[in-house]
Amino acid sequence: MRKPEIVFSPGALSKVLHAGLGLQPGTRLKVAYSGGIDSHALLHALVRLRDAQGFSVHAIHVDHGLQPESGAWARHCREVCRQLHVPFTIEKIKLLRGSPDGMEAAARRTRYERLAGHVGAGELLLTAHHQDDQAETLLLQLLRGSGVHGMAAMPLVTPFSNGRLGRPLLGFSRQHLTDYARSEGLSWIDDRSNRDTRHTRNFLRQEIMPQLRTRWPEAGRVLARAAHNAADAAALLDESAALDLEVCRETDATNLSIKALARLPDVRLRNLLRYWIGRADMQAPSRRRLQEIIGYIHRPTRSRQAVVSWPGAEVRRYRDSLQVMAPLPRFDAQLCLPWNPDHALVIPGTGYRLEAVTTPGAGLSQERIAAGQVSVRLRQGGEACRLPGRAHRQKLKKLLQQSGTPPWQRQRLPLVYVDDELAAVADRWVCEPFAAAPDEPGLVLRLRGVAAGK
Repeated sequence: MRKPEIVFSPGALSKVLHAGLGLQPGTRLKVAYSGGIDSHALLHALVRLRDAQGFSVHAIHVDHGLQPESGAWARHCREVCRQLHVPFTIEKIKLLRGSPDGMEAAARRTRYERLAGHVGAGELLLTAHHQDDQAETLLLQLLRGSGVHGMAAMPLVTPFSNGRLGRPLLGFSRQHLTDYARSEGLSWIDDRSNRDTRHTRNFLRQEIMPQLRTRWPEAGRVLARAAHNAADAAALLDESAALDLEVCRETDATNLSIKALARLPDVRLRNLLRYWIGRADMQAPSRRRLQEIIGYIHRPTRSRQAVVSWPGAEVRRYRDSLQVMAPLPRFDAQLCLPWNPDHALVIPGTGYRLEAVTTPGAGLSQERIAAGQVSVRLRQGGEACRLPGRAHRQKLKKLLQQSGTPPWQRQRLPLVYVDDELAAVADRWVCEPFAAAPDEPGLVLRLRGVAAGK
């Protein structure tokens, strides 16, 4: 016997808010309010519950400016919120044409960036994604060749900004919400662009889903259930990956041990790598790139270093470690910057900022560096440094190799010169005769990370 459908109503919404989202009295709810039928039904039902259940509601409308009617839509939303006694905020955004991932993706990304700015600690942002949206998302992910995590589509609740993002309508169909809106006499915005089948999601909604329902009337509900099942499977995969991560993690938590990784079967290795890269907030690699990484784990190059890159991320192997990072910025190897150690220095293209902290008897001798012109340069090759207490100079290349510094870091480490003599290698070593004596003022160098490209 088919399970009866749950009709949308304030009471049905209340059950989701409390059982699914863990809503507590006093919670501040922010609603992403487009003015369309779905978000209007959500906002209206929330207002019905608001006073009795002790939460507050604030509507946020994002005006993308992509349609000539966008100004009228914003005014409509403001008027609806005035009638419902709901605080209302408009966020206007301007999208630049020619976005590499398309206008739809750029609009979505910018919209969520603006919405994130309105979500404080303990607050909950609600969107009006519903069961049909979930079914369409699953189909899109399948057609993209996504794995289980992609097939899980949209979760009911997830961390977002300083609070959480909830989708309380995932159990209700578009028809449920339409029936509610009509029964309550609501007025809503009809965005004609939603009927433009040149957009992939609209094509699925207007052309494919109606065809599926002629054969399988419950297609939307069944596909949404499949997404829920995929979410359960994804959670189990993440649990397995978390256990493998603890075994393969090195002292530096961002690095993985090649030896430990090589002991895993490939299916668990792929699962772990996806999980590890995702935890670093990097875009997931394609299966082809994933296999390249695995190839370097099992068959290291002669130099024991390698890199696999894809948009927004790269994985590098050095010796017996694997590291994931953002793509390294371009840098000028001929860089030479005058430096006053009283002020921090951002070194373009390296991702580093160099600082000096006054410390008695440690670091660079303030007296010795004051006698010349201080500058910051990058490696050219052939540099040498005599460490304090050593009788002879050592090649910088050898010092860096012995310390296990990866090659991509060696190229970007700032070298401090006094006139034309090497005085310090970043925050690693001080060279004689510039080391502070135990009884004199010194400057200890510190290297900080900054945003790439600065």
